[in-house]
Amino acid sequence: METLNQLKFTRMYTQGRLQPVNDEQWDIQPEGFSNTIRWNVGHIFTTMETFVQNVIPSYEPVHPEWIPLFKGGTKPTDWTVEPPTNEELLAALTDQPARVIEVLAGKLEQKLPEAMNIGKFHEMATIEAVMQFAVWHEGIHAGIIFALNKVTA
Repeated sequence: METLNQLKFTRMYTQGRLQPVNDEQWDIQPEGFSNTIRWNVGHIFTTMETFVQNVIPSYEPVHPEWIPLFKGGTKPTDWTVEPPTNEELLAALTDQPARVIEVLAGKLEQKLPEAMNIGKFHEMATIEAVMQFAVWHEGIHAGIIFALNKVTA
């Protein structure tokens, strides 16, 4: 259960990093950064949806149409469709934790049918391990959002 509490805390932290961001900052990509605030927010949301579906195959991701925009290796300059608005992304971030916690409650200790690997060096064999990675991943991107806010203000 502590992992799910960490998820709630991390999301609160991410949302706090977004509060001071002005609308015009969401799509600025400064030199030295590989993406924008909008991309990082969408990436946090869609990555969590993907991780939950990976560990609970019956889970239907919310906004699956966003996944191609925000998966790893993508960038806004490649987008050929209109991305979600700031308001849509903020609402999605707000609604996601309760839904994810409901789906995962009581299942964290379950072993995965096949371990999930990140590169060659990190293997995750339980739902909890994947969710801990997801929380860490969000924290990384929340830090990038914080930095982007500073350099684009």
